Amino acid sequence: MVVGSRYVPGGTVRNWPVHRRALSVGANTYARLLLGIPVHDATAGFRVYRADALRAMDTAAVASQGYCFQVDLTLRALDQGLRVVEVPVTFVEREVGTSKMDDAIVREAAVRVGVWGARRRWRQVRRILGGTGAGERRGGPRRSPRWHHLEEDHL
Repeated sequence: MVVGSRYVPGGTVRNWPVHRRALSVGANTYARLLLGIPVHDATAGFRVYRADALRAMDTAAVASQGYCFQVDLTLRALDQGLRVVEVPVTFVEREVGTSKMDDAIVREAAVRVGVWGARRRWRQVRRILGGTGAGERRGGPRRSPRWHHLEEDHL
């Protein structure tokens, strides 16, 4: 999976109002902290997937709406041990049309990511205390996530 990231070195955003940038940076920080993922731009929509990666992620089970589904797919990829790479992009705000972002989308993402994060942290505590906690979210054993940076792998 390749993510076009606004928040890695070389990535940027142009023509966004301050409140929109704060919401985006805040959402990605929230996802990184609660989920314990290394992705800098989990909400990015500029992505490339291999067909076998999509099959491995059980996309039919994705119930998320709005931008939250991007975080959901990122989490599913990492949980399956898939290779994920972030590459820098310049995101330029649209000149025509309006954003679909609204309060309902923000609430859904905050709640879903919060629930996923609580489940992940609970599994970590169970593993530390002697329970397995492995594979409960997606059904099946977890593989260690592999994370790659562009400069390391040179695609």
